[in-house]
Amino acid sequence: MSAALLLLRRELALTWAGGGGPLLALAFLAGLTTLIPLAVGSDPRVLATLSGGVAWIALTLATLLSLERLFERDLEDGALDLLTLGPLPLEAVVAVKAVAQWLALGLPLALAAPVTALALGLPAAAVPTAVAAGAIGGLGLAFTGALGAAVALGARRGGVLIAVVALPLFIPPVIFGAGAVLRAAEGASPLSALAFLGACSLFAAALTPLFGAAAIRNAQG
Repeated sequence: MSAALLLLRRELALTWAGGGGPLLALAFLAGLTTLIPLAVGSDPRVLATLSGGVAWIALTLATLLSLERLFERDLEDGALDLLTLGPLPLEAVVAVKAVAQWLALGLPLALAAPVTALALGLPAAAVPTAVAAGAIGGLGLAFTGALGAAVALGARRGGVLIAVVALPLFIPPVIFGAGAVLRAAEGASPLSALAFLGACSLFAAALTPLFGAAAIRNAQG
């Protein structure tokens, strides 16, 4: 079995053991979906307009809340030093951790968010677009969030620093992802928004391993 696959299995196992995998994020999504009608009223037209955006707010915040321990846990117990000296380049370690973050959190949310959006009035015809946008955008959020976690590694207030670094970088995926769902709900083609969303995710996947590895080396030094 390859070192990358072993690391991926380890990260997924740690995610389930330490935080219940995607269960906390799904509970967060369900709670947010329940609170929205109480806050804005039960008008179906208003809820239908908000449905796509609510799913993306949940995806973004759930990703952000899970980032602080992405590298910090391994730094504290010495596992990060072993990973640095292991057979995988540190850039590959960062990439595998980001993919594990997406598999454990982003993908389940991408599959669950359209269900809650339907409950808020999203047209059924927009569900495939919501799933595709959530899956593609969730991968970009995972890589971008991994960069924020690497930059904040070793900081005393790491969670605040992660938010400062990651939140501005989350803006383009949120705009294009929510925009794709809105266009699909209106009966227009979402392909252009999905293309831009895919470009954002590819950009994050290409750069995060390089800059994230450099930030980790700086924290270790």
